[in-house]
This record gives sequence, C-alpha cells and structure tokens, in this order.
Amino acid sequence: MPKTIDVTELVLRDAHQSLMATRMAMEDMIPACADLDQAGYWSVECWGGATFDSCIRFLNEDPWERLRQFRKLLPNTRLQMLLRGQNLLGYRHYEDTVVDRFVEKAAENGMDVFRVFDALNDLRNLRRSIAAVRRTGKHAQGTICYTVSPLHTPGDFVEMAEKLLELGCDSICIKDMAALLKPQPAYDIVKGIKETCGQSVRVHVHVHATTGVTMVSLMKAIEAGADCVDTAISSLSLGPGHNPTESLVEMLEGTPFEARLDKARLIRLKKYFAGIRPRYQEFLSNITGVETEIFDSQIPGGMLSNMESQLKQQGAGDRMEEVLLEVPRVRADAGFPPLVTPSSQIVGTQAVFNVMMGRYKVLTGEFADLMLGYYGETIGQRDRNVVELAAKQTGKHPIDGRPADLLKPEWHELRNAALALPGCNGSDEDVLTFAMFPKVAPKFFTTREQGPKNLGKDPAAAPVAAAAPAKPAMPENGNGNGKGPVRTPVTYDVKLDGKTHKVTVAPVQ
Repeated sequence: MPKTIDVTELVLRDAHQSLMATRMAMEDMIPACADLDQAGYWSVECWGGATFDSCIRFLNEDPWERLRQFRKLLPNTRLQMLLRGQNLLGYRHYEDTVVDRFVEKAAENGMDVFRVFDALNDLRNLRRSIAAVRRTGKHAQGTICYTVSPLHTPGDFVEMAEKLLELGCDSICIKDMAALLKPQPAYDIVKGIKETCGQSVRVHVHVHATTGVTMVSLMKAIEAGADCVDTAISSLSLGPGHNPTESLVEMLEGTPFEARLDKARLIRLKKYFAGIRPRYQEFLSNITGVETEIFDSQIPGGMLSNMESQLKQQGAGDRMEEVLLEVPRVRADAGFPPLVTPSSQIVGTQAVFNVMMGRYKVLTGEFADLMLGYYGETIGQRDRNVVELAAKQTGKHPIDGRPADLLKPEWHELRNAALALPGCNGSDEDVLTFAMFPKVAPKFFTTREQGPKNLGKDPAAAPVAAAAPAKPAMPENGNGNGKGPVRTPVTYDVKLDGKTHKVTVAPVQ
C-alpha cells in the first residue's frame, strides 16, 4: 500500500504573501474554507509571517479576529502559522515574557501548529518560543532555514535537527525560502535526519518555486522519507510562490507514495482562486518565470526587485550588476547568514550602500548590530575589520550571548502604553498588536470600527498598476534599540569626504 504523504496548503498565507504582497482580504478567503477544510490536508497555513502586519497596515482587519474566524471555518483542520522565534511577528527581539504571552494567546485563539524559525538559525533565539508552544500543548515545529555557502553542509542541518528535537520539537521543517534546495541536498538532508534522529521523526519540507527545480526536490525529499510537503493551489502558485498542490498529487501517482487529497475539491479551489487573483493585479509579483540566477547570487526574487527599486530611486539603476556582486561579499563578511527576514533586508541594504558610497564607508545601524552579534550567532566568523568599524560607529561592544538576555521585562510597560491609546480594547491581544507594531497599531485601533478593507478591484474597471514587490514592504523599524531593518523609504544625511549627501533607502526583502 502506498505511503501517504501529508500536505500543508499555503494558499491562505505564504502563497498570497509571495505573489500578491499579502493583500488578500479575509472576505475573499471565506468562500474557500469549506473545501479547504474537507480536502484532506494535514494542515492549512493561514497566519503569521507578514499577514499580521498586512492586516493592520493595509486591510484594517484585526489579525486576532481573522484567526478566530479561521478556527470556526476550518473545524476539522490543523491551523498553522509561521513564527519568527524571539522576533515573534515583529522585527526586533522581544523579552521572554512577551514571547510567552504571544504564544499563549495565539494558541487560545485557535492556532494548532507553530512553525518556529530564526533568521540566523541561532537556536538560542528559538528556545523560549518552542518552550512556550510546548506549555500550551500545541504542535511545536522546529525550523531549519536552508541556505547555501562554503560553510554549510547537509550534516550541519542534520545536526541542527538533532538539537531542535532536544528542545522538545514535535517535528522538523526544512524551510527553503529562496528556492535554493536542489534535489540531491533535499534527499541527503531528509535521509540524514531520518537515519540520525529516527524514522519516526516527522520531517516537513517547505520550498519556493522560483528557480524551477524544487518540484524535483520535493520528490527526492519524499523518497528520502519526508512525511509532509508544502504546496499552494495551482492558481496561486509558481513564480516566487510555491509548487502546485494538484501537480504534487499527480506526480505521486504510480509511485510508492500518494497524497490523499480530494481532487474534486482541489479543482474547485483552483477555479475559485483563479477568479480572485485578477482582482489583486496591482499587487502581483512581476516575477513570473524561472530565476536560476538565484543559485549564483543567493538573492531571493523579492529581494532582487526591491534592490532594483532602491537603485532607481538614487538614479543608479545601471549599477544593479555591481550590487548583485556585492551582496555575496557582504554576506560572507557577516558570517554567511541565511537571507530571510530580517537578515535579507540588512545585507541587501548594506550592499547598496557599499556600491553607492564605497565599501563600508557608511554602515546602517542594523548591519552594525548584525556584525556585533545583536541578532545572534552566524555559522561563519564575521570580518574583524568590519566588526571594528561597527563598534566604532555605534559605541557598542560586540556580544556573544543570547541577544534577548539584554532586554528588561517589558510587558507592563507595553500594556500601559497600549491602554492609553484611543480604541485599544484592553485585551492582551491588543497589547500584543501594539507590541509588534507600535507605529501602526495606534491608527488601526482608531479605525478598526470602520471594518475591514478589501483592496481587490474589478480588473475590467481598474487600470493595472505597476507590479508590486513579491513580498510586502514592512515599515516598522525596531530591533532592541529602537532601530531595525528599513521598512519604508527612509532618508539619511550621510557625510562623506566633508560633504553631506541625502540618501533615500527603500525596503529590501
């Protein structure tokens, strides 16, 4: 009898985050929920990532209410979210009791599976959130951010899986955010985890489709023993998104494996979202084909388009090739971090600065913090000269401890600040919304009663706007010190050789 391969459906979160800048309104998801609930998925990813930000920034929608609605609409399905470890859903590290409170409230409001990752694969940034999930009795999925460098080997990722299991994770996810996972490494890593950690350990594999090779990678991962793979219904797949759910089902026919999904419901879902997609034309990614260049540059597709936008704003669109060569150098100087939020923004923006003003003539505050250890450890040694420049510029000392250990208890301060805002309902959920996005939440609280916005338009009535970046701009600035990755265009006055230059930096994903 064929082995059943479980499937996680991404259409309610990562699919529209990757293809239409996370702009899909809840009212356009509701009609699909009955089929999603009965199609036979292991889980449906529907929350976390950039959805929380997008809800309050663009859609005037309470993300907690969205989660509660999903819980009612998908009663037979595990709800899954993406959680950025100590960053939660914001863009800085949060003090431990805030992490505890967030996980507790997410579970209370209906979340079942917490996929927990850290941008640097620093286990110290994962321990607290994984422990918090375990206390709720929900499913803690420890996540490995897959990347490629001269230092990373399949054995390193297997070792990380062992350590995640020691922390109490219920399953392991290999998360390939840039479509870099080729078929052989996919096989080797999954096989290594199964042989080292035990055949009973659940291994999930998440890949994007951007490079055109990862459907084969999924097949090789399945042959190596993967238990679950992530896909998106075909009408919201491919490009910088994911591999199609229906294609996976068909691919497995005639093999020792099968995905027991209801094909009739999949076709209904395909047709439904095919009808929805044109309404979000102005937000659709302009990456529609295959981008094998990513294997050389290590730059995710959404990051490419945003760096191009940065350079054009500076009248330097012709210098993109220089930036593409500079990004891997900056990444090497920083110790080869994976390029995922927020490390991708930090490395990409510094590369643009280096090309425009000279190598490390000016360091962004975020890159300086990365070099000094305030985001965590990297697999490689950081360039000592750049570390010295970062220390000199910021007046900070390098650290080698867990960054969150430097944070003071902040829950009561956050709660008092939130309760003072007009429109705050006094709930822990509202306090957490404020904690994640202190610059956006105040406005949202005052407009919430107006109800959600749907930014979808009738394609026959509305002109097509310029294509948006593959993922949303994220305008909050904040690591532990009130600074963070650039989310909205920010203008810097930069002094160089005695002259002051105005430099505007747009978001890099």
